[in-house]
Amino acid sequence: MTGRFAGRRALVTGASRGIGAAVALQLAADGADVAIVARSVEPHEKIAGSLNETAELIRRRGSRCIVIGADLSHEDDRSRIVPEAIEGLGGVDILVNNAAAAIYQPPETYSLKHRRLSMEVNYHAPADLMQALVPHLIEAGEGWIVNLTSSASRPTPGPPFTVGVQIGLYGATKAALNRLTNAMGASLYGRGVRVNAVMPRAAVLSEGADILVGDLLRPDQMEPMESMVEAVLRLCECGPERTGQVYVSLDLLAEPFPSSPTVPQ
Repeated sequence: MTGRFAGRRALVTGASRGIGAAVALQLAADGADVAIVARSVEPHEKIAGSLNETAELIRRRGSRCIVIGADLSHEDDRSRIVPEAIEGLGGVDILVNNAAAAIYQPPETYSLKHRRLSMEVNYHAPADLMQALVPHLIEAGEGWIVNLTSSASRPTPGPPFTVGVQIGLYGATKAALNRLTNAMGASLYGRGVRVNAVMPRAAVLSEGADILVGDLLRPDQMEPMESMVEAVLRLCECGPERTGQVYVSLDLLAEPFPSSPTVPQ
């Protein structure tokens, strides 16, 4: 098989639908074998998309696909994802941490249960998967980790404040992920492992986002799925000059690519 990711093996979380499924499918279309992770292994009665459906589309593209049903809010489930992916694919070169728990509530009423769930899925899960995979990437001499983040991680300007959808606590978990991305990239710099994060400039109307906020967004507040997918893929093949950074999708796509500075691998 030929393609920009021929011979690569990728692990993508939240790949039953939305950005995760689109990234997994494009990686496969470009030659990668893919392990996909989510809770929804079979079709869901209320929301479109499942791992088995994504897997079937990947296999039609001629790539191997490993289905890993797992609840990323549970530590025990998280602990088996990387080993299963490595065993099933013979190794993993690329990790895309896409899965997220988006609970939109005012911070003054955000329950402890929901705070814990948000942190487990949006911060601890990517952290655990990165820590589990990094030794294998270092041994291989190269690897790529891409964490999907959000502009909700930025503080709301004010006062006065204009608050629409209550995304503050969701944004707090993504801010933590951004800082971890930077720290991990800095710690691994020079060892061939690139660690970056990317956020859409505007909302990407995936199936889940459509249910949560689809009726609240104007057309100018939305970004095509394709631009976010391509931004993720660029960071899945970037050179060592790009690591430890948080990018905005459309800004990244506007830059010359690949970059050419010579830096340590």
